[in-house]
Amino acid sequence: MLVPTIIKGMSRGGASALKRTRQIASHMMSTTAEDTVKFESLSELRAYTLNRPEKLNALDEQMLGLLRPKIESWRKSELCGVILGRGTGRAFCAGGDVANVAQNAANPETRTRAIKFFKDEFELDYLLATIQKPYVALMDGITMGGGVGLSAPATFRVATENTLFAMPETDIGYCPDVGGSYYLSRLDGEIGTYLSLTGARLKGRAVFHSFHPIRRIPTVLEALAGVEDADYDIASVEVNGILEENSAEREPDEPSSLLVGATRVALDSAFRHDSVEKIIDDLTRFKSDKDELVSGWASKTLDLLLLRSPTSLKVALAAIRRGRNLDLWEALDMELRIATAYCSGASSDFITGITAKLIVKSKEPPQWSPSSVKDVTDDIVSRFFSAESAFLTQAPKLYLPENDPAPKEGSNKETGDSTNKAGVPSQESTGSVESGGKEGAALDGQDRDIGLPRDFSSKPHPYHKFGLPTEKEIEAIVRGSDIDSPGTGYTVDEVVEKVLEHHNGKMGIREKVLEIIERKCKIVDNADGNFVWVSWK
Repeated sequence: MLVPTIIKGMSRGGASALKRTRQIASHMMSTTAEDTVKFESLSELRAYTLNRPEKLNALDEQMLGLLRPKIESWRKSELCGVILGRGTGRAFCAGGDVANVAQNAANPETRTRAIKFFKDEFELDYLLATIQKPYVALMDGITMGGGVGLSAPATFRVATENTLFAMPETDIGYCPDVGGSYYLSRLDGEIGTYLSLTGARLKGRAVFHSFHPIRRIPTVLEALAGVEDADYDIASVEVNGILEENSAEREPDEPSSLLVGATRVALDSAFRHDSVEKIIDDLTRFKSDKDELVSGWASKTLDLLLLRSPTSLKVALAAIRRGRNLDLWEALDMELRIATAYCSGASSDFITGITAKLIVKSKEPPQWSPSSVKDVTDDIVSRFFSAESAFLTQAPKLYLPENDPAPKEGSNKETGDSTNKAGVPSQESTGSVESGGKEGAALDGQDRDIGLPRDFSSKPHPYHKFGLPTEKEIEAIVRGSDIDSPGTGYTVDEVVEKVLEHHNGKMGIREKVLEIIERKCKIVDNADGNFVWVSWK
């Protein structure tokens, strides 16, 4: 059912919102309650609901098999206007079912199954990134790991007061994946590096393209169902208008982000390094900072890093640095190789961490090997990246096939002619693959057509197009290098108005621009002393 996460002790307004959403859902077609993924439709709106609440909607093989053909069908369907993703219970998606993956990886006879899980997951993530329909990810609740892979490529990421975002892979002896090396490396400053290494959590408003209190979600869903334009750009603008109309400013008692001001300056300084050792050295220095907020943040961050797998820290840093220069497809391909290396024993920390944290659930820190960052050599890191690595001999490739004719929605072809109940292609449906000149074998030794799109040059839509402005965009305006610049300086108010104009008055812009100006700019009087300009430091 298209219903937002409802928490115990909800307000009267929240109960009313739930009632309205149930009324919407009564008009929708849905699969049975036992399915781990539900698929629903209302007018032009198509929705998938992850329905494994007892596991916080962690993705498993069956869920991937169900999602893949349905998303492919919606991509081609003229009846589908907008796609919505959400989860049942208190999570959107807490990640992948890595406990099962680790058990398969530990056994040489089932290792290819573990690797195939990552391959299927990454291919789904890329499909969602390249789908030419407005895609809205409702990140209501826990959104981690694999959940980030489903939501990061969305045209619109909608956060609520319940949203909790993290990429916690280094805590279990693994490395951020699902496109993390691409998305995180493109965040402002070194925030992505910080999130990748520490697994730190962001809450609510800090994660959004738009922020919506739970009480407004039913109104949003009703409006989304009315988006009918088949043109992606026009439909996206319409969806953006709906979300903006129902978004909310920060409440007076709502906590603000901690990663601003002097703390943010310290973060960018410490995590700018290409060496984990240097990052740790800088954090140690910031522990003695006169600013209590900075010293407290540095101490907490250092404690987090020292609990993480040393090998994972170095692999994660290497991946995010490489990711800066890769497109999404290349980043996912690199991450698939990293996942293969972990599954193939390049680091024992993968099995050790998942066993301790997710299977045994020990209260003691895992016994990492090596136990110290200084003992993780370049040779160890190269196991995950080098073409000559013995741990990458089973690494598969991601593929793009030619387009096949669009099926009619509601026909057997909607979920594939040759699929089992989980939506997994049968042996009869596998075939040769063309991948832009790259050739290779799937895990079963045969090339496999997975149906990924090529009709728009395999390029993902701009995932930040409808988000808040980046620091680089604001810097360009301040420096006068943006395309609309008059070639003279701007006042603070003019910078704010300019950015608001570029983003059609999007909620949250003023707050972000003012924080960046305070941290990155200086105020300069002109020669006459009667005007004040903003100058980038």
